[in-house]
Amino acid sequence: MAVIAGKTARLATRFRGGGSAAPGLVVERIDPQFLAYSLAGLRDGVVVVTGTNGKTTTTKMLAAILRAHGKRVFSNPTGSNFTRGVISAMLGDLPLSGRLDADVAVVELDEWHALQFAKVVRPTHALLLNVARDQLDRFAEIDTTARLLASLATQATTGVVLNRDDSFVARIRGQLDADVEVAWFGVDPEVVDDLPPLHEADVRFLDQMEVPPAGERDGLLHPIDAVSFRVDLGSQRVGPLELRQRGLAAMINATAATTAARQVLGDAFSCDDAARALREVTPPFGRGEVINADGHPLELVLVKNPAGFTVALGTYGGEPVTTMIAINDDYADGQDVSWLYDVNFESLRHKGVALTAGARAYDMALRLDYDDVVVDAVEPDLERALGRLLRDYSQEPRRIFCTYTAMMRLRRMLAARYGLANFGEEQG
Repeated sequence: MAVIAGKTARLATRFRGGGSAAPGLVVERIDPQFLAYSLAGLRDGVVVVTGTNGKTTTTKMLAAILRAHGKRVFSNPTGSNFTRGVISAMLGDLPLSGRLDADVAVVELDEWHALQFAKVVRPTHALLLNVARDQLDRFAEIDTTARLLASLATQATTGVVLNRDDSFVARIRGQLDADVEVAWFGVDPEVVDDLPPLHEADVRFLDQMEVPPAGERDGLLHPIDAVSFRVDLGSQRVGPLELRQRGLAAMINATAATTAARQVLGDAFSCDDAARALREVTPPFGRGEVINADGHPLELVLVKNPAGFTVALGTYGGEPVTTMIAINDDYADGQDVSWLYDVNFESLRHKGVALTAGARAYDMALRLDYDDVVVDAVEPDLERALGRLLRDYSQEPRRIFCTYTAMMRLRRMLAARYGLANFGEEQG
């Protein structure tokens, strides 16, 4: 009954053009234990990917690496990272028996829902990316987010992968059982000091961080230049390679995914297969995605907290492109946008910003003014703002930094205009 109801709801929401999590909500109401039943018996386990930044990209990369090794992988590629979103992602290919036909599940979950998921399905592996101030109206404070990740890590039955460069994540090691395999990922310590700040530091506990020297199963990122890098796993090397998604954040995500794949696959892991998979992964929907807009590139860059926006500006901010910044304050964005004052926008001074848009367009324009960044126009209406960007700046590359709900709306408008795949139609 749950499968039939969910498939019916899925058809209805697709017909209406949205609602990627709604079918899963229908299934949950009918059978609260549906996830446990569907995911039971997966030979290679269940991997949960969570953290503040990079979940969708890392999940897609990890799934691609495992598929390149011949694994049948279930994942939730749309970025709907609540438990009901995971169920919705299953429904397309799920038989009426309700049993998932796969070797391994790789699921992206937000920090709170990852713990709710673990109450129903204990993950075999957990990949913990980072902790940053994000949606504090939901999580209250950064320590709350850190505790959620720590609680999830203690639920993993086989292995946990931790970020060696994030002090909130690194100290979780001390809470794990000795029989759980721990692997680390991060930037090579020899070069990390030469990079911009990648994570928020918990200065209260820096002296308690005891990250061991990298071992054979730990992944270290070695950036080579702005677009190429390699990942070292002890004596093994993945790369050098280039991703289709630019930026240091994408390289870190690739390092996390590679390290997690090495833990899941064990001695069956192949550096060549991992590199091939990473080279072929396209940017997830709206996250560094480049769209051909009337013959010129238009790039969508998701930003939602100080750490993520800072890394994005370090990657893109100095380039001579036309910039629009779209800030919403809906529930999914976080309704407190004071975090914008913890971001340094000086890199945008040279060319300025063409438009600020969204519900907080005027707040964004004011914030830029404090950093002496000129804004050509303020347009809260996203449809009018996008139209103006495409019309008045049609002969040059464009980039839109946008919060989650702004990205969703803009991406749907661009899909309608340029015949792109809609949200939920992207293949994992």
